[in-house]
Amino acid sequence: MLKIDHLSASYKTIDGDIHVVKDVDFEIRDNEIFGIAGESGCGKSTLLKTLYDIVEFPLQIDQGKVILSGTKNGKEFSFESGQIRKSWWNQISYVPQAAQSVLNPIVRLKEQFLDSIPAEDKKNETEKETLARVASYLEELGLSPDVLEAFPFQLSGGMRQRAIIALATFMSPNVVLADEPTTALDVVVQRGILMMLTRLQQQFKNTLVIVSHDMGVHYQITNRMGIMYSGSFVELGPTTDIFDDPIHPYTKMLIGALPRVGDKSQKVGIPGRPPALKNPPPGCRFAARCPMATDKCRQDVPVFREIKPGRYAACHYLESEVN
Repeated sequence: MLKIDHLSASYKTIDGDIHVVKDVDFEIRDNEIFGIAGESGCGKSTLLKTLYDIVEFPLQIDQGKVILSGTKNGKEFSFESGQIRKSWWNQISYVPQAAQSVLNPIVRLKEQFLDSIPAEDKKNETEKETLARVASYLEELGLSPDVLEAFPFQLSGGMRQRAIIALATFMSPNVVLADEPTTALDVVVQRGILMMLTRLQQQFKNTLVIVSHDMGVHYQITNRMGIMYSGSFVELGPTTDIFDDPIHPYTKMLIGALPRVGDKSQKVGIPGRPPALKNPPPGCRFAARCPMATDKCRQDVPVFREIKPGRYAACHYLESEVN
């Protein structure tokens, strides 16, 4: 399980701190596919970095923490922010954005797999035996074992993406974080990648967290999802409920702008633009773009709370439903 406890994070710049994640507080359950959606620049990728403990200058955690806990091979484990990197590959792994570019172009794939496997897991077998296990796993994912002898630049974009996912899942981690895993791939390859990710999640019974601005990706494979806006969650709940009955004004406008098969009505984008994260306005950060906004919205920050069973939102307009 991943518990995010009132987490805020920012980037230090010479012009001041840019507050990219603000007071995010929720849990990601065991054995679920959780999606994080929102416009570009809302803080999705930065949130994922803090979950994986990639907190290096200029990124910093201002308050709160992330707690990773669970059981693997009959042993309980628990790590907090600053310690989570000790669990990389074994308990938690990461498929970064533009993953096709993260492989070392001048190192054969087999060496990159060997480097990713902890020494503890290789001590009772020879290198040949380890590579045999890797080759067998690659075949399960639709990749020829021959790719182990290849350099990354010799593989297609889809093959590199599959190789990255293979690296991230080979040790059967409890949690896999995937940042825009289908970006820059054609629709056929995208479908193959999504099917592979869901099949692996079902096989290992682990937790998969997917960041994507593509709402279609979330609709296809996630169980629950959170909608981010300007650094915070504005809505969270079961994916089907969010698509069928969005409750936050931003979510309603976001889903209302999506094209649908057979729907010939004119689609209207959300007017305006998100606020600057360096000096955000007081109150609700969506107020300037929200048709329901009142003076209270422009002055007071709404509380992220449960509006309906399993449905959470941060909106003054919805407060009457929980009072």
